[in-house]
Amino acid sequence: MNKYLKQLIELAEIDKEIDDFGPKIEAVKKELQTVVKKQDDLIAKKENYINEKKEDELKIRQYELHIEELSEKLKEIGKKSAAVKSEKEMKALQLEEDIAKEQLDHANEEIERLQKAIETKEELIEKIEEELKEISKIVEETKEKIEQKLNELEEKRKEVYAKREKLVSKINQKILEFYYKVRKWAGNTTVVPVKKQACYGCYMRINDKTYASVIKSEDIVTCPHCGRILYIEDAAQES
Repeated sequence: MNKYLKQLIELAEIDKEIDDFGPKIEAVKKELQTVVKKQDDLIAKKENYINEKKEDELKIRQYELHIEELSEKLKEIGKKSAAVKSEKEMKALQLEEDIAKEQLDHANEEIERLQKAIETKEELIEKIEEELKEISKIVEETKEKIEQKLNELEEKRKEVYAKREKLVSKINQKILEFYYKVRKWAGNTTVVPVKKQACYGCYMRINDKTYASVIKSEDIVTCPHCGRILYIEDAAQES
């Protein structure tokens, strides 16, 4: 196999390995993001319950003030009843008293309902706090594990970059420039194998003459359809 072709195949494999580090790193980081999101969701839920509890406590205070007003009103109605002179006035006061009592009952019922709601929210907040303790441990453990994985990936990446630099220093500059020119648009499909007489970059069938040149592997041959650099896998493996 042509020396330069062999180098380009190796370089293409190294470049693909380097490009693969990005998704690998993102996948590792995503593992932490998933756990942290769960923690953030719990914190947000806890804050929501705390705010709802405060709202309920404020409503209770408003009902308590209303009860005080209604109690004063009932006392006034009691005083007025003693001085009633007509049946009409008596009925009016009775109606006013009935309405006040109904409002008083409603206020007391609402206070009772809100107190139960507060108790429920307090239980939920307590439960979330326990869950947060557990997930905080998981977050810390995950951070340590992620840091270790990222350090390992970084070490591997350095090794691959060093390997690439060593290889690039050996490749003819014109050949390298040609490789970069194709890679600019073809990315990790710059150098592709030929299978069943088809380019595995564009999947178009190549003519017999080009195919024969690829099989010989004496020169760098490009696909007549897409311009990618071609090689035969068996020849590359043997080389």
